[in-house]
This record gives sequence, C-alpha cells and structure tokens, in this order.
Amino acid sequence: MNPPKIYLLLLFSVLLTSCIPSKDLIYLQKSEASNNQAVEQVNVKPYRLQTNDIMIINIKAIDPKLVEIFNSGVNQSTLAGNEMGNYFSGYSVDDHGNIRLPILGDVNVLGFTVDQVRVKIEEMLLERYFKTEAGIFVIVKLAGFRYTVNGEVAKTGTNVLYQDKVNIMEAIANSGDITVTGDRKDVKVIRRYPQGSETFSIDLTDSKATDSPVFYLQPNDYIYVKPLKQKTWGTGKTGIESLSTVITLLSLATTTFLLLRN
Repeated sequence: MNPPKIYLLLLFSVLLTSCIPSKDLIYLQKSEASNNQAVEQVNVKPYRLQTNDIMIINIKAIDPKLVEIFNSGVNQSTLAGNEMGNYFSGYSVDDHGNIRLPILGDVNVLGFTVDQVRVKIEEMLLERYFKTEAGIFVIVKLAGFRYTVNGEVAKTGTNVLYQDKVNIMEAIANSGDITVTGDRKDVKVIRRYPQGSETFSIDLTDSKATDSPVFYLQPNDYIYVKPLKQKTWGTGKTGIESLSTVITLLSLATTTFLLLRN
C-alpha cells in the first residue's frame, strides 16, 4: 500500500473514532418502540433523615406567646432560606440521630421522614404542654435540598436548592450542564441511606431515564459524570478538531520521513 492510501486510511479512522456523535449529546431520546407507550407515574420514595442533616422547625399556635419559648432558635432570616442562618439557627441531626429542641430536649429523628418528625413533635407538645384548643401547628422542613456534582460538568461542587423536589436534569443544569466530553450514558449517582450507601447508573440520553429510581434526587446525593474516551485520546471533540490533529500528525510524519530519507 502506497503512502497516500495509508494517510487517507489513517485520516478516516481517526475521524471516525475520535469525533463524538451527536446522539451521545442529546438528552432523553425516544426510541421508535417507546413512542406509543403509556406514561406511568414515577413513585418517589420520601427522604429519610440522616446524621448531619439540618432542619428548620417552627411551632405556631392561636396565641403566639404560648409557643415563643419553643421557637427560640428560629428567626426570619432562617425561614427565608438564608444558608448561613440555617447552619447557625437550624437543628442539626447529631451522630446519635437526635435533634435538641427547646423545652422538649432530645428528639430522635434518624430514619424518619420530615412528615413523621412533624407528627412526632405535635404529639409530644399535645401530650405534655397543650390541649387541642391551643391550635398547635408545626412546620418541619429540611434547610435546603443539598447535592454534589463532580466530574465532566461546567461547574462542580455542592449546591443547595430551596425546593422540595429536584430531578437530576435540574441538578445538572444548575451546574452548567455536562461538557461535550462527559458521558451522558453512564452517569453515576451515589445515594446515602441510614444503613449505608448505594451506587446507581442512569443513561440520560434515553427517555426511560425518567423511570430510574435516581431521576428524582434525594438530599445529599452525589452525582459523578465520567469522561468519554475521546477526552483521554486528546484527538479532538469535533470533526474540525480531529482533522487539525490528523493534519498535525501527517505533517510530523512527512517531515520525519523526509529527514530520514535524506
């Protein structure tokens, strides 16, 4: 085989293997078989509290003065979603799974849902200090929806959103999206449970990703986007970049051949 044919073969092989196909960059693609499928509701399991979670608790009554002492750690900046205020004025779950409330003392919340904690505090107040006529009303919320994104995204780090539900598409968009060299077909989600951690994989290019148990995130989820093999090759992300790489290699090969020949 003569040199021109070798160069052409090298050119086409590099272009074919190094370019990132557009189908690897498009989210939630539908296959022909899924076009007529019925939409099913995704059941999202409620989040269960873990150590180091921070909670915001506010107790109300018909007469606000009756419950002032129970709200000694609550201020308006905290309730407005001030992250620093949440840290200093919220109730942190300690290593034993307890939060320490004014008057009520230690309350174990490890493994409880937020709604279960609300019911538990209401029952404690009515049992020990108030009658039903007092109109006790308890508000319990997590101090923001916290998650971490790492790997091939525009902006890595830990983010806090002040909303009850967050899906993985929103989380990635909030981090500036996955870069061109990020693997959208195998995004890892590490989820913590009171009893340990579990790692999930989700293909964000497939419309069936919405059925995944990790499409809707839970607080403290860790998302990792690994790089595509094209990044490690360093040949370029697009056809133009790959062509430039090939031209450089051919120029180097030609120069080396001529020098050796002379």
